[in-house]
Amino acid sequence: MALHNDLGKEAENEAVTYLISKGYDILEKNWRYKKAEVDIITLYKEELVIVEVKARSSDLFINPEDAVTPAKRKRIIEAVNYYVIDKDWNVNVRFDIISLLKKREKWTINHIEDAFDILL
Repeated sequence: MALHNDLGKEAENEAVTYLISKGYDILEKNWRYKKAEVDIITLYKEELVIVEVKARSSDLFINPEDAVTPAKRKRIIEAVNYYVIDKDWNVNVRFDIISLLKKREKWTINHIEDAFDILL
């Protein structure tokens, strides 16, 4: 597996551990719909929280959260719309980004709540 894939999987595991410590219930990891992959689907205080995880080993060129492009957001929103309809849920949905930066084997976590909404 490529090093960036290892970093991504490690970051997702760090994000899950962080979310659980904050009281989030993890419903799905790496859930797929068409061309979209939703990193983490959680339930928190009766709200469905969709979490996109972005990690880097350096912030010299771009912050991890800046890598969530409008096209990526659109794919995530489409996938989550299908997920909610498929589950027949009537819930509020929030889109978060967890940005992780790894330096010298230590993670810095930045949890951005309400990072984007359905209106693009």
